[in-house]
Amino acid sequence: MRIEAYTQVQQLYQSQKVNRSQKTSAAAQTDRVQISSFGKDIQVAKAAVAGSPDIREELTAPIKARIQNGTYEVSNQSFADKLLSKYEEMR
Repeated sequence: MRIEAYTQVQQLYQSQKVNRSQKTSAAAQTDRVQISSFGKDIQVAKAAVAGSPDIREELTAPIKARIQNGTYEVSNQSFADKLLSKYEEMR
């Protein structure tokens, strides 16, 4: 087994690694990012969603009050019908 040949091959690969790293550092200086108008619209939409509350209090407050008062009632038949219809949709 010739060790000299292995050393020469290893030196060859090391010199190529140095050349690649030099090329990438020059390219990194010229990189630019452009955001399309669609991307900007998405950013605006995300900001609007982040600014809105998670729970719509104007809808949930009356239901919470009725539950606390003990006046909130759910029809068993209505609940069962909705449950079965959702099950059928999922199938």
